[in-house]
Amino acid sequence: MPEASQPRFPDNLACVIFDIDGTLAKSNELIFASFNHVAVKYLGRSLSQAEVIALFGPPEEGGLRRILEDRLVPMAMDDLCLFYGREHAGMASLHQGIEEVLRFLRTRHVRLAVFTGKGRRTAAITLEQLGISPYFDLVVSGSDVDQHKPHPEGIHRVLSVLGMSPQQTLMVGDSVSDIRASHAAGVAVASVLWDCYDRDSVLKERAEFRFEQVGEMMAWFDDQFISR
Repeated sequence: MPEASQPRFPDNLACVIFDIDGTLAKSNELIFASFNHVAVKYLGRSLSQAEVIALFGPPEEGGLRRILEDRLVPMAMDDLCLFYGREHAGMASLHQGIEEVLRFLRTRHVRLAVFTGKGRRTAAITLEQLGISPYFDLVVSGSDVDQHKPHPEGIHRVLSVLGMSPQQTLMVGDSVSDIRASHAAGVAVASVLWDCYDRDSVLKERAEFRFEQVGEMMAWFDDQFISR
Protein backbone atom coordinates (compact mmCIF):
# COMPACT_ATOMS: atom_id res chain seq x y z
CA MET A 1 0.00 0.00 0.00
CA PRO A 2 1.11 3.62 -0.44
CA GLU A 3 2.87 4.81 2.70
CA ALA A 4 0.96 7.26 4.90
CA SER A 5 3.50 10.02 4.30
CA GLN A 6 3.28 9.76 0.53
CA PRO A 7 1.18 12.17 -1.55
CA ARG A 8 -2.33 11.41 -2.68
CA PHE A 9 -2.86 10.37 -6.27
CA PRO A 10 -3.06 13.55 -8.39
CA ASP A 11 -6.58 14.75 -9.18
CA ASN A 12 -5.57 15.69 -12.72
CA LEU A 13 -3.83 12.45 -13.69
CA ALA A 14 -3.90 12.21 -17.48
CA CYS A 15 -1.00 9.93 -18.39
CA VAL A 16 0.55 6.72 -17.03
CA ILE A 17 3.89 5.48 -18.35
CA PHE A 18 4.71 1.80 -17.87
CA ASP A 19 7.95 -0.12 -17.93
CA ILE A 20 7.68 -3.58 -19.57
CA ASP A 21 9.91 -6.22 -17.99
CA GLY A 22 8.97 -6.97 -14.38
CA THR A 23 6.10 -4.50 -14.59
CA LEU A 24 3.73 -5.44 -17.40
CA ALA A 25 5.39 -8.71 -18.33
CA LYS A 26 6.86 -11.66 -16.50
CA SER A 27 9.81 -11.92 -18.86
CA ASN A 28 13.03 -12.07 -16.85
CA GLU A 29 13.47 -15.80 -17.49
CA LEU A 30 13.20 -15.18 -21.23
CA ILE A 31 15.69 -12.31 -21.11
CA PHE A 32 18.28 -14.37 -19.24
CA ALA A 33 17.77 -17.30 -21.61
CA SER A 34 18.06 -15.08 -24.69
CA PHE A 35 21.38 -13.59 -23.63
CA ASN A 36 22.66 -17.05 -22.74
CA HIS A 37 21.56 -18.43 -26.11
CA VAL A 38 23.89 -15.86 -27.68
CA ALA A 39 26.64 -16.31 -25.09
CA VAL A 40 26.82 -20.06 -25.62
CA LYS A 41 26.95 -19.62 -29.40
CA TYR A 42 29.53 -16.83 -29.51
CA LEU A 43 31.48 -17.23 -26.25
CA GLY A 44 31.14 -20.95 -25.68
CA ARG A 45 29.77 -20.51 -22.17
CA SER A 46 26.71 -19.42 -20.24
CA LEU A 47 26.53 -16.20 -18.25
CA SER A 48 25.52 -16.07 -14.61
CA GLN A 49 22.42 -14.11 -13.66
CA ALA A 50 24.66 -11.37 -12.23
CA GLU A 51 26.59 -11.19 -15.51
CA VAL A 52 23.37 -10.81 -17.50
CA ILE A 53 22.03 -8.14 -15.14
CA ALA A 54 25.31 -6.24 -15.61
CA LEU A 55 24.42 -5.95 -19.31
CA PHE A 56 21.15 -4.15 -18.56
CA GLY A 57 20.83 -0.41 -19.16
CA PRO A 58 21.25 0.08 -22.87
CA PRO A 59 19.07 -1.96 -25.26
CA GLU A 60 20.20 -5.46 -26.17
CA GLU A 61 22.70 -4.32 -28.81
CA GLY A 62 24.49 -2.27 -26.17
CA GLY A 63 24.63 -5.21 -23.81
CA LEU A 64 26.00 -7.46 -26.53
CA ARG A 65 28.75 -4.95 -27.32
CA ARG A 66 30.01 -5.39 -23.77
CA ILE A 67 30.74 -9.06 -24.35
CA LEU A 68 31.29 -9.39 -28.13
CA GLU A 69 33.37 -7.77 -30.84
CA ASP A 70 31.47 -5.04 -32.68
CA ARG A 71 31.52 -7.03 -35.95
CA LEU A 72 29.59 -9.86 -34.29
CA VAL A 73 26.85 -7.75 -32.71
CA PRO A 74 24.44 -7.53 -35.72
CA MET A 75 24.45 -11.31 -36.21
CA ALA A 76 24.20 -11.94 -32.48
CA MET A 77 21.29 -9.51 -32.22
CA ASP A 78 19.44 -11.34 -34.97
CA ASP A 79 20.05 -14.61 -33.13
CA LEU A 80 18.85 -13.12 -29.86
CA CYS A 81 15.65 -11.76 -31.41
CA LEU A 82 14.88 -15.01 -33.21
CA PHE A 83 15.25 -16.93 -29.95
CA TYR A 84 13.31 -14.28 -28.03
CA GLY A 85 10.37 -14.40 -30.43
CA ARG A 86 10.37 -18.19 -30.76
CA GLU A 87 10.48 -18.86 -27.02
CA HIS A 88 8.27 -15.97 -25.91
CA ALA A 89 5.01 -17.88 -25.61
CA GLY A 90 6.57 -20.52 -23.38
CA MET A 91 8.79 -18.31 -21.22
CA ALA A 92 6.99 -14.97 -20.83
CA SER A 93 3.49 -13.91 -19.84
CA LEU A 94 1.42 -10.91 -18.90
CA HIS A 95 1.23 -10.43 -15.16
CA GLN A 96 -2.21 -11.43 -13.96
CA GLY A 97 -4.45 -8.37 -13.65
CA ILE A 98 -2.36 -6.08 -15.85
CA GLU A 99 -4.81 -6.01 -18.73
CA GLU A 100 -7.57 -5.11 -16.28
CA VAL A 101 -5.46 -2.14 -15.13
CA LEU A 102 -4.84 -0.99 -18.71
CA ARG A 103 -8.49 -1.37 -19.65
CA PHE A 104 -9.61 0.52 -16.54
CA LEU A 105 -7.27 3.45 -17.19
CA ARG A 106 -8.41 3.62 -20.79
CA THR A 107 -12.06 3.84 -19.70
CA ARG A 108 -11.02 6.82 -17.54
CA HIS A 109 -9.50 8.49 -20.64
CA VAL A 110 -5.94 8.25 -19.30
CA ARG A 111 -3.24 8.29 -21.99
CA LEU A 112 -0.96 5.27 -21.76
CA ALA A 113 2.67 5.01 -22.81
CA VAL A 114 5.62 2.68 -22.47
CA PHE A 115 9.16 3.68 -21.58
CA THR A 116 11.43 0.65 -21.53
CA GLY A 117 15.13 -0.01 -21.69
CA LYS A 118 14.41 -2.89 -24.08
CA GLY A 119 15.36 -2.40 -27.69
CA ARG A 120 12.68 -1.62 -30.25
CA ARG A 121 12.64 -5.17 -31.65
CA THR A 122 12.15 -7.08 -28.41
CA ALA A 123 9.71 -4.49 -27.03
CA ALA A 124 7.53 -4.91 -30.12
CA ILE A 125 7.65 -8.71 -29.82
CA THR A 126 6.52 -8.62 -26.19
CA LEU A 127 3.76 -6.06 -26.60
CA GLU A 128 2.38 -7.81 -29.67
CA GLN A 129 2.63 -11.39 -28.39
CA LEU A 130 0.97 -10.42 -25.12
CA GLY A 131 -1.81 -8.63 -27.01
CA ILE A 132 -1.48 -5.28 -25.24
CA SER A 133 0.08 -3.12 -27.95
CA PRO A 134 -3.27 -1.42 -28.83
CA TYR A 135 -3.57 0.04 -25.34
CA PHE A 136 -0.58 2.35 -25.76
CA ASP A 137 -0.50 5.73 -27.47
CA LEU A 138 3.29 5.76 -27.56
CA VAL A 139 6.16 3.32 -27.04
CA VAL A 140 9.62 4.71 -26.26
CA SER A 141 12.23 1.96 -26.28
CA GLY A 142 15.90 1.98 -25.46
CA SER A 143 16.53 2.25 -29.21
CA ASP A 144 14.64 5.55 -29.34
CA VAL A 145 16.77 7.54 -26.89
CA ASP A 146 20.38 8.64 -26.74
CA GLN A 147 20.48 8.58 -22.93
CA HIS A 148 19.14 5.47 -21.22
CA LYS A 149 17.54 5.03 -17.81
CA PRO A 150 18.08 6.45 -15.23
CA HIS A 151 18.33 9.45 -17.55
CA PRO A 152 14.85 11.00 -18.00
CA GLU A 153 15.08 11.46 -21.79
CA GLY A 154 12.46 8.79 -22.47
CA ILE A 155 9.98 10.30 -20.02
CA HIS A 156 10.59 13.75 -21.47
CA ARG A 157 9.82 12.33 -24.91
CA VAL A 158 6.51 10.89 -23.73
CA LEU A 159 5.53 14.19 -22.12
CA SER A 160 6.45 16.12 -25.26
CA VAL A 161 4.74 13.85 -27.78
CA LEU A 162 1.56 13.41 -25.75
CA GLY A 163 1.45 17.03 -24.58
CA MET A 164 1.47 16.20 -20.87
CA SER A 165 2.97 17.95 -17.87
CA PRO A 166 4.96 16.11 -15.19
CA GLN A 167 2.22 16.91 -12.68
CA GLN A 168 -0.32 15.03 -14.82
CA THR A 169 1.84 11.92 -15.17
CA LEU A 170 2.68 8.78 -13.22
CA MET A 171 5.48 6.32 -14.03
CA VAL A 172 5.01 2.65 -13.09
CA GLY A 173 8.18 0.55 -12.95
CA ASP A 174 10.05 -2.11 -11.02
CA SER A 175 13.64 -0.83 -10.97
CA VAL A 176 15.88 1.74 -9.35
CA SER A 177 16.42 3.31 -12.76
CA ASP A 178 12.66 3.80 -13.20
CA ILE A 179 12.49 5.68 -9.90
CA ARG A 180 15.50 7.85 -10.64
CA ALA A 181 14.41 8.64 -14.20
CA SER A 182 10.96 9.65 -12.94
CA HIS A 183 12.31 11.94 -10.27
CA ALA A 184 14.76 13.53 -12.70
CA ALA A 185 11.78 14.31 -14.94
CA GLY A 186 9.68 15.64 -12.04
CA VAL A 187 7.21 12.77 -12.38
CA ALA A 188 5.75 10.72 -9.50
CA VAL A 189 6.54 7.02 -9.60
CA ALA A 190 4.72 3.90 -8.47
CA SER A 191 7.34 1.31 -7.66
CA VAL A 192 6.04 -2.24 -8.21
CA LEU A 193 7.55 -5.27 -6.50
CA TRP A 194 5.65 -8.26 -7.90
CA ASP A 195 8.50 -9.32 -10.20
CA CYS A 196 11.44 -7.21 -9.07
CA TYR A 197 14.91 -8.76 -9.49
CA ASP A 198 16.60 -6.19 -7.23
CA ARG A 199 14.02 -5.70 -4.50
CA ASP A 200 16.37 -4.55 -1.73
CA SER A 201 17.84 -1.75 -3.85
CA VAL A 202 14.38 -0.63 -4.99
CA LEU A 203 13.13 -0.47 -1.41
CA LYS A 204 15.97 1.88 -0.49
CA GLU A 205 14.75 4.44 -3.06
CA ARG A 206 12.10 7.04 -2.31
CA ALA A 207 9.24 6.10 -4.61
CA GLU A 208 6.04 8.09 -4.06
CA PHE A 209 3.93 4.92 -4.19
CA ARG A 210 4.76 1.25 -3.77
CA PHE A 211 2.78 -1.90 -4.56
CA GLU A 212 3.42 -5.57 -3.83
CA GLN A 213 0.71 -7.00 -6.09
CA VAL A 214 -1.06 -6.01 -9.30
CA GLY A 215 -4.43 -6.32 -7.60
CA GLU A 216 -3.32 -3.91 -4.90
CA MET A 217 -2.43 -1.31 -7.55
CA MET A 218 -5.69 -1.90 -9.39
CA ALA A 219 -7.71 -1.34 -6.20
CA TRP A 220 -5.74 1.84 -5.54
CA PHE A 221 -6.42 3.22 -9.02
CA ASP A 222 -10.09 2.39 -8.59
CA ASP A 223 -10.30 4.12 -5.20
CA GLN A 224 -8.57 7.24 -6.44
CA PHE A 225 -10.85 7.71 -9.44
CA ILE A 226 -13.97 7.01 -7.37
CA SER A 227 -12.91 9.73 -4.94
CA ARG A 228 -12.64 12.39 -7.64
